[in-house]
Amino acid sequence: MTTLNIGVLAHVDAGKTTLTERLLFHAGVIDEPGSVDRGTTQTDSMELERRRGITIRSAVVSFTIDDLKVNLIDTPGHSDFISEVERAVRVLDGAVLVVSAVEGVQAQTRVLMRVLTRLRIPTLIFVNKIDRMGARHGDLVGDIARRLTHGAVAMSTVTNRGTRDAATRPYALDDAGHLDRVVEVLADTDDSFLTAYVRADGRVDAEDCRRRLVEQTGRASAHPVFFGAAATGVGVADLVRGIREFLPPAGGSRDERLSGTVFKIERDSSGRKAAYVRLRSGSIGVRERVTLHRGGGRPDRVHDAAAWEEHIGKVTALQVFDQGGAVPADRAGAGDIVKLWGLKDVRIGDRVGGPGDGADEAHFAPPALETVVRSVRPSDAPLLHAALQRLAEQDPLINIRVDDLNREISVLLYGEVQKEVLKAQLEDEEGIAVTFDETRVVYLERLARVGVAVHEIDRHGDHEVCATAGFRIEPAAAGTGVRYRLEVEPGSLPAAFHTAIEDSVRAALRRGPHGWEVTDCVVTLTHSGYESPVTTAGDFRTLTPRLLERALRQAGTHVCEPVAHVELEVPSDLVSGVSAALAEAGGTPTDLTVRSGTAYVTGVLPLGRVYEFGRRLPGQTRGEGVFLSEFAGHRRVEGAAPRRPSPVTGAAAAG
Repeated sequence: MTTLNIGVLAHVDAGKTTLTERLLFHAGVIDEPGSVDRGTTQTDSMELERRRGITIRSAVVSFTIDDLKVNLIDTPGHSDFISEVERAVRVLDGAVLVVSAVEGVQAQTRVLMRVLTRLRIPTLIFVNKIDRMGARHGDLVGDIARRLTHGAVAMSTVTNRGTRDAATRPYALDDAGHLDRVVEVLADTDDSFLTAYVRADGRVDAEDCRRRLVEQTGRASAHPVFFGAAATGVGVADLVRGIREFLPPAGGSRDERLSGTVFKIERDSSGRKAAYVRLRSGSIGVRERVTLHRGGGRPDRVHDAAAWEEHIGKVTALQVFDQGGAVPADRAGAGDIVKLWGLKDVRIGDRVGGPGDGADEAHFAPPALETVVRSVRPSDAPLLHAALQRLAEQDPLINIRVDDLNREISVLLYGEVQKEVLKAQLEDEEGIAVTFDETRVVYLERLARVGVAVHEIDRHGDHEVCATAGFRIEPAAAGTGVRYRLEVEPGSLPAAFHTAIEDSVRAALRRGPHGWEVTDCVVTLTHSGYESPVTTAGDFRTLTPRLLERALRQAGTHVCEPVAHVELEVPSDLVSGVSAALAEAGGTPTDLTVRSGTAYVTGVLPLGRVYEFGRRLPGQTRGEGVFLSEFAGHRRVEGAAPRRPSPVTGAAAAG
């Protein structure tokens, strides 16, 4: 039996969890589809998910179509939990992107489709809710072709849309209109087809078109569009046939070297850690020892095997997914999604069996907001950090940080909904009531020029620090992070001293002259020395931040703010007011075009203003405005640079 790993992705409330339930019901896995409203779905297993009616953590279920086993990952739809989607897309063979027939193509839909296209993941589109008032068909296919993919091909028509009697009818290959659209898409994506079509004077073979459509869908060039209503099951059978026909199964062989990716971690009721792994090749069994490779977030060395940390673990239990949920097994192989127990040091993103090759790099924006978490009861303060660490196992992008001076704990966030969920999780799962400081945008600092600082051992003077060290810090390309290099012989210091220096460098750069993290730079150790047996690693831990502070003062830094690339579609008669609102929010328009009474505006907007701008847009455009934003990096702040509050007094950090 072959295996196919697919994800169901959508903008929030498009109906992807309902679709997952209907697929399980159609395959005979469950006797009755669960309800999101009643909290009875298979994939929303967390109590918090059932209570709020939203998906927070990705979940895996399984069903079969003939001789094909389908592992399905249901992902969150709310943009605050995009990190869960990030981890899921890394392990997919194909995807089903759900679009609401009523709301149409929404902002998050476009973001998801862009990533699926960038990764060349074969994708089917399922237009849901055709039974709802206001449902669309023909013009929505046009919107999908214009806003999502030029390779969109409608596979069915809809009758009685917008009513309880809504139904679908698959297009037949001999339907002239359908065949014309398939030919149009194939001619645009398949040069060999276009050549054959021209030579045949426009005559085409319907079955050949179908075969080529399957091929182009597998290459993520064409995207069949199915219509239906997940709540009633209408159109689901057509989608199931589409999954079987159009999405290519997993590759890889059990005879190859073991390779897999950890994309999810959870703890069971007894506190045992379970790792979800997508196996790409090889096989793994119970009681076998495996090697985990961890890149440590070093984008400059992702292809360097020596930069990957190794951790050894032994599998104590194993489960695979079959006909619904996970079931015990002795062995799993290429193509499987497997749950492993016994790997105590495992983390999300670890590679099982071999180091990474860059294929798992991030494709969504990192969180750009932060807040400080405080326990309501003083007695819970010592427990809070450990509780947050357990939650960070499931979502490492919250990036817990403890200030060394006053032990304040901060976390990174995508938005306010995530903060509410984090608060509920701490109270429900850990019994810790917490409050949050006001959410603030996370800026960063980049070097303005080169800075140097050196300290030599003074054999006749102050022996507070008995160590020699020197550093040169230089600006680097945006997005490269912090790179640490040696300009001294590695043997000039004991290995423990080198470790202390590098760790201290990275720690010191977490707070620059304006209080924000310093990044996109190269730090080079230019001088080193010690006196045996007097010098200790602690001397270098004391000296390094002092020298880095001096070098940073000499280099100077620019504070940079996170920004989003924005796209607006508004009635042309309102474009002046919208452009003014964009400028008032700190945005910069980059392009304006007008077609058929609609103005298309692109620009750059500070990330901290995106939510408020999007919230106000409907009122400024008679409800007709469309707004899409996508993280676009950081830009230098003009004028007075914002300063991060001091961890001691709450005042602005000294500059």
